[in-house]
Amino acid sequence: MAETISLMDVDDDKIDTKPNKGKNIVFSSSSAEPKAVPWVEKFRPQSLSDVAAHRDIVETIDRLASSNRLPHLLLYGPPGTGKTSTILALARKLYGSQMHNMVLELNASDDRGIDVVRQQIQDFASTQSISFGAKSAVKLVLLDESDAMTKDAQFALRRVIEKYTRNTRFALICNNVNKVIPALQSRCTRFRFAPLDAVHVSERLKHVIEAEQLDVPEGGLKALVRLSNGDMRKALNILQSTHMASQQITEEAVYLCTGNPLPKDIEQISYWLLNEPFAISCKRISEIKTRKGLALVDIVREVTMFVFKIKMPADVRVQLINEMADIEYRLTFGCNDKLQLGSLIAAFTRARSALVAAAK
Repeated sequence: MAETISLMDVDDDKIDTKPNKGKNIVFSSSSAEPKAVPWVEKFRPQSLSDVAAHRDIVETIDRLASSNRLPHLLLYGPPGTGKTSTILALARKLYGSQMHNMVLELNASDDRGIDVVRQQIQDFASTQSISFGAKSAVKLVLLDESDAMTKDAQFALRRVIEKYTRNTRFALICNNVNKVIPALQSRCTRFRFAPLDAVHVSERLKHVIEAEQLDVPEGGLKALVRLSNGDMRKALNILQSTHMASQQITEEAVYLCTGNPLPKDIEQISYWLLNEPFAISCKRISEIKTRKGLALVDIVREVTMFVFKIKMPADVRVQLINEMADIEYRLTFGCNDKLQLGSLIAAFTRARSALVAAAK
């Protein structure tokens, strides 16, 4: 008698490897080790009330969504300021467990040329949504880093937004709003996410430190806030990488992990630049640069901030900052470090001469 084969017998070894150019929201697997999850994702706000800052913007978006008057959105600003987290938290509020069916997310890692706009985005926007348990029947297309889209794709998207406004909302996220065509900007309500205040960064870091039971002295926390420059993602990445390298996250450990010059080193370098002769300054700065593995461009940027704290005549400060800006510009194009170090010392030598002349 022949063996009967059930249609439900499936070979587990066969996995569908068909590439998917777009992607819906991916939820992290519960089987993954907690330590393997980057803290940027682990501590990403899950609701609008968890978003660290920009309460005025978040409350406005929340109010529009609650009253079923959500417009197309354009969120722009520096990285790490909560743009993507705000939209994802909004999507969780609108759709709940049906979020993966109601949201199409595309970012810079996906192919987002004119073909994707005409096919994938248009197909998603044109299909009628049947929301099983979702609080809102309007679907959401999230275009992260939309300033990286080609001009042709942006022009094609303009028509798609107009055509499918009835059942789809578009949320565009970008760093540089000037790279988004005016026709798209005019179809969206714009919100600018400014760099986070030090208070908000500090509060969020304290929450993570408490949750992870880390040993972070006050100096280490101040160093994290200072180096983040209002970028919450950067602050969390520095905190996690420093924790992997050192059990106690001190100020020195943070600066050592990131490769930035310590404030005391900057003070010492500034003292040499303002007081020592050309040859001695060049020798000592070269030595500390080699010994601690510092980049000249980082030294120039930090010394520039230090110059603002020094008392000097306005015209001398303006000339010195202008010359240091030129040095940094040349360094970013790969000019010789020794030549630019000489130029930096020469700029301070001229400033010193001007200070002496002004004191007479």
